[in-house]
Amino acid sequence: MKKLLTSLVCLLAVCSGMCQSRAKNHVPLDSIVLSDPCILPDRATMTYYMTGTGGKLWKSKDLRYWDGPYTVAETDPASWMGPEPMIWAAELHPYKGKYYYFATFTNPDVKIGSFRGNEIERRACHVLVSDKAEGPYRPMEDKTYLPAEKPTLDGTLWVDTDGKPYMVYCYEWLQTWDGTIEKIELKPDLSGSMGEGQLLFRASDSPWSREVIDGDTVASKVTDGPYLFRTQTGRLGMIWTSWIYDVYTQGVAYSESGTLDGPWVQEEQPITPPNFGHGMLFRTFDGQLLMSVHSHKDINSYFHRVPHLFKVDDSGDKIVVEEEYR
Repeated sequence: MKKLLTSLVCLLAVCSGMCQSRAKNHVPLDSIVLSDPCILPDRATMTYYMTGTGGKLWKSKDLRYWDGPYTVAETDPASWMGPEPMIWAAELHPYKGKYYYFATFTNPDVKIGSFRGNEIERRACHVLVSDKAEGPYRPMEDKTYLPAEKPTLDGTLWVDTDGKPYMVYCYEWLQTWDGTIEKIELKPDLSGSMGEGQLLFRASDSPWSREVIDGDTVASKVTDGPYLFRTQTGRLGMIWTSWIYDVYTQGVAYSESGTLDGPWVQEEQPITPPNFGHGMLFRTFDGQLLMSVHSHKDINSYFHRVPHLFKVDDSGDKIVVEEEYR
C-alpha cells in the first residue's frame, strides 16, 4: 500500500508538472493577447519580464518566445480594492534595490458617482513591491495614493531632476470630460504619496487627437498610457495615447524646461502607425532601444489587442519610431 501511495503521489506530481508545462510553453509574442504591454529587462536574471492589463507576468530570454502567464500581484482583500480587483496597465520598475509594480486597480462593486450618464467605479493607481522582478508583489504602507473620489489610471514612475520620485498618471475623462495627465510626489521608498496631484497637460491640448460629438469635430477627451523618457541629447519627453476619431493613436510631448513641470509642448503628428498605442520604451540587453505597444483591432465590438515591438532612434532631440522589431 505504501508503495502504491508513493507511486500515485509521483504520478500526480508528474502530471501536474506536465500540465504546468503545457500552460507555460514558449509562446510567440504575436500569439499573446495583452493590452498595455510593459517590458522590464532585468540584468540580474538576464530575463525580460512583461506585464500589462490583467495582472499577469510573462518571461522571456529573447523577446520572441514567452513563458506564462504567472500571477504575481497579491492585494489585500480588506482594502478598498476588494477581494478580486480588475488590474490594468501594470508596469515593473526597479528602484533602489527593489522592484515596484505600478498598476491601476478597479473595484467594480464600489461606485464613486456618475457624470453625464457614466457610472464611475472606484479606480485608482497603486504600487506594490517585491525583492525580485518575478514577484510576488505585495502592498506597502499607504492604503491609497490618490483621492478616493478621483478615478485615475495608468500610473508610471519618473525620477525628476530634483532627485525625487513621482507618479505620473491620468485623471480619467469620465469625470472631467477633458482627461488630464498629472504628477504626484512619492515617498522616498515609494510606499505612498506626498502632497496633491499637479496638472501637466490636458487631452484638449493635443493638436492631433479628435472625435465627433453631436456632429461637431472636437478635441478628444481621452488621456491614456503616459510614459517618460530622455533622448540621448537629454531632452525630456512623454509618449501618451488617445484617439483620432475611432483610431487608437499614440503621440508625444516634450518638456521645454526639461522637468515634469513643463510646459509640455505637443508634437503636431502622431508618432506610431494607426491602431497602435499605450507604449513604453526599454533597451535590450545588447543596447537596442525598443518601444512596446499593443495593436488595436475592433472585432464585432471586441477589442483584440496584441503586443508589438518597434525599433526607436533617440539619438536626436526627438525620438523616431522605425520598423517593427522581429
